[in-house]
Amino acid sequence: MSTVRRIVALLDRVGRDRDDVLRVEGEGGLSYASGLPAQDVEALMRGDRTPSGAVADEVDSEEARCRRVVERILFLRATRPRRRPDGQRRVCTLAEIAAGAGASAQCLDKMIKTGKAPNLDHADGIARFFGEQIELLVDSPAEALDRVLQHIHSDLLEQVVEEQHAEVRRSRTAGPAIDKMCEPGLVGSAARCLADVPDETAKPIVDLIESIARRARADRARETREAADATAVATGETAAD
Repeated sequence: MSTVRRIVALLDRVGRDRDDVLRVEGEGGLSYASGLPAQDVEALMRGDRTPSGAVADEVDSEEARCRRVVERILFLRATRPRRRPDGQRRVCTLAEIAAGAGASAQCLDKMIKTGKAPNLDHADGIARFFGEQIELLVDSPAEALDRVLQHIHSDLLEQVVEEQHAEVRRSRTAGPAIDKMCEPGLVGSAARCLADVPDETAKPIVDLIESIARRARADRARETREAADATAVATGETAAD
């Protein structure tokens, strides 16, 4: 998947481990976040069709979509237990889920037994009961996983940009060291270093470096003018004396 490649390109830059960021199983893993069984996530990550037999979006039948919604609801129920007052976790009852979704327990039980998906209002209520958006219930497997991967990529990209800002702040504190960041070939060097990184990942970094270089050059030019003005004033005062 292209999003996975973009994520991997950023991992070394932020010092993160692939097995941690792209972990499939466990709470917070790709399976948990996407609502997909672990084997489906692993198949999609390999570029295969999901082993559960999901069909392509363009031929996805109404029956298949209904079955998918019901399976995701059952997945949420199994993976999002509620914590009891004694600290133990328990699976929510159908009555609790139905009440949170504005439906009846009998309706929810029938839906699960027959494989008939709830209406959009009830589906949205069920998703929100578990702290999720309705997309988790209705997305195709590929869409569900890519949605999670896009969030991961966005978070990593923000970390890269923040580290660049932090480096600038450290360099400004260091004084003359900032000059090295603004040498004429800096942006070109950065672009060459990022040549193997996808454009959508590399461009924000190069743009940030260009912005830093412009600001630094403007600051140096202003400081030079101020120093020249101060010298002119001091020279004028000396001549007058």
